[in-house]
Amino acid sequence: TNAVHDADGKICMQILHSGRYANHPLALAPSAIKSVIGRFSPWSMPHWLVNRTIRNFVRAATLAQKAGYDGVEVMGSEGYLINEFLTKHSNKRHDEWGKSFENGSRFALSIVSGIRSAVGPNFIIVYRLSMLDLIENGQSWEEIELLAKRLQECGVTIINTGIGWHESRIPTIAQMVPRGAFTWVTRRLMGKLKIPVVATNRINTPETAEEILQRGDADMVSMARPFLADPDFILKAAANKSAEINTCI
Repeated sequence: TNAVHDADGKICMQILHSGRYANHPLALAPSAIKSVIGRFSPWSMPHWLVNRTIRNFVRAATLAQKAGYDGVEVMGSEGYLINEFLTKHSNKRHDEWGKSFENGSRFALSIVSGIRSAVGPNFIIVYRLSMLDLIENGQSWEEIELLAKRLQECGVTIINTGIGWHESRIPTIAQMVPRGAFTWVTRRLMGKLKIPVVATNRINTPETAEEILQRGDADMVSMARPFLADPDFILKAAANKSAEINTCI
């Protein structure tokens, strides 16, 4: 974190619980439903463990703050634990953490509210919101938009876009996917919130990023693998040398 701050940057740590994707026999999930890509059937989380997991997320954020991070990104997409509470695909509970979207969303909202209370008003909270599950019995757009608004009320600073669960059979980052193919999803949320919205997936050139911003599809863009493919991506883009970028495939 000191190195990032010395370069006049800000850094957030992504925190997540892998849920039923965990590759061990003690995997946990809202319900004991095995993922099609999982090795193990998860254990359904008892009520006390749901509450403890919320506290663990909050503790992870406070430890990140103590370590010098400027914020955290709460992983609420891609089919990890928080996402699993939000859909009938993986949540068959009959208690206050299931049965309805209202109950399932309490898990995400409790985590964010707890983090905001613990870290104060200036710590960045990014929430990676699953805007397109690409699975059967996924969230409706009405539910996604409502959750985004409630996350904003709970103190989220930025909404990042998550596209597709890991078990989805629809490609989202492979080379066959057109560049910026899912920014239309992020655009649906533009103007609905007072906080920035970030577009993701298959954005791997400066020109693609600029087009997305100019179209008004998002307030910001996010990249991951393109920076691994070429750590000098930003320097080359700023120097108008994008043709020299080693483009991520």
